[in-house]
Amino acid sequence: MSSDSKGAKSRKKKKNKPYKIPNKLYEKELHRLQVELVKLQEWIKYKGLRVVVIFEGRDAAGKGGVIKRITQYLSPRVCPVVALATPTEREKTQWYFQRYVPHLPAAGEMVLFDRSWYNRAGVERVMGFCTDDEYREFMRSCPEFERMLVRSGIILIKYWFSVSDEEQERRFQSRLTDPLKRWKLSPMDLESRKRWLEYSKAKDEMFAYTDIKQAPWYVVNADIKKHARLNCIRHLLSMIPYEDVQPEHIELPPRQEDLGYVRPPINEQTFVEDFYSTPEKTRETLSKPYRTQHVK
Repeated sequence: MSSDSKGAKSRKKKKNKPYKIPNKLYEKELHRLQVELVKLQEWIKYKGLRVVVIFEGRDAAGKGGVIKRITQYLSPRVCPVVALATPTEREKTQWYFQRYVPHLPAAGEMVLFDRSWYNRAGVERVMGFCTDDEYREFMRSCPEFERMLVRSGIILIKYWFSVSDEEQERRFQSRLTDPLKRWKLSPMDLESRKRWLEYSKAKDEMFAYTDIKQAPWYVVNADIKKHARLNCIRHLLSMIPYEDVQPEHIELPPRQEDLGYVRPPINEQTFVEDFYSTPEKTRETLSKPYRTQHVK
């Protein structure tokens, strides 16, 4: 193949590649949106709003990354994240929605559900963790449950993160080799990988029953993580009309006078070793594998 042919092929491949926002622009826009999230948080506190945001989607669709960017500068007391583990034997005998109700917000709170009661319509349905009767009852009762939440004054926002088969596969493969992400590959993730079509059918049926006027589903295209994060945050901000509640002017009080306080001797306290106190010690620290420094 001639160099001209190779160049043309490379340019064509580049042309077909989807646009990705440059990192510098992404960081700038993310920071701008996070400032607005702080304003939204203060407005929710000021007005005593109750907000529930549900994040659902396929494994490796990027839900966790979006939640991290939303909560990065927010107070965990105002904006807690709920990610429930597998139900206990006792919880399995309760009314299905019962384990989620205690986590619903009080006035001045916005609760983010990293997966939610929709587990029944997704993983439980596909993996056979619920009976057909339990599934059908969920489909009947879920819209009524959500209408009841909305009637009570809760703002309910539901996001579905959509990722292509090819992109999900690429992310799964990266988790195999990345020590920071290896823990994300659970046996359930591996099983779901084999049941792509079943999950697609379950999602379609779930939407047919639960995409209601009072609490519609909003689908986020998540093939490009940075775009998904920005788009989701922008949409969330647009869902709740808010104003910039300016905090009251704060003046720092003077420090208490030192009236003879004597600090305990330094050598009587156990300090964490400073591995980076000098350029030489920093270089020495970085030159050694971590485990050789700490494993006794």
